[in-house]
Amino acid sequence: MPSFDVVSDFDTHEANNGVDQANREVGVRFDFKGTDSKYEIDEHVITLTSQSDFQLQQMRDILYQKLSKRGINIACLDAQNVERANTGARQKIVLRRGIEADLAKKLVKEIKNAKLKVQTAIQGDKLRVTGKKRDDLQAVIALLKETDVDLPLQYENFRD
Repeated sequence: MPSFDVVSDFDTHEANNGVDQANREVGVRFDFKGTDSKYEIDEHVITLTSQSDFQLQQMRDILYQKLSKRGINIACLDAQNVERANTGARQKIVLRRGIEADLAKKLVKEIKNAKLKVQTAIQGDKLRVTGKKRDDLQAVIALLKETDVDLPLQYENFRD
């Protein structure tokens, strides 16, 4: 039976490269001279450190630009609140990976409401959609593309 997986993922290596590029740009820009502004990435959390909120905003814009040029969808980034201290400001940006259980249930409900002849199963942080006809699976992909989800979805492992 034909099937495919619905996932939300990004290339970790490209994310690391984007952060490195952003670090290099902040290091050479005149408006960041002597501010000790930097990016650090640990697992799926990018930490921005600078002296003021305004510089953090500029750093966030630089990071978004570098990551989007590297093919990472900005919708998978979740910017946390700015933490202020005496010496400066810090912000964490979480790289979201996988489909949470609540969102997965919502997507399954959308697919079932469309009355397509497919079966949908939640498998960890992804959805597996199976059906008898390839056209039904393509209709599910079209339906999910139209659905308003704040997470970028990819469709992989399409098998006949």
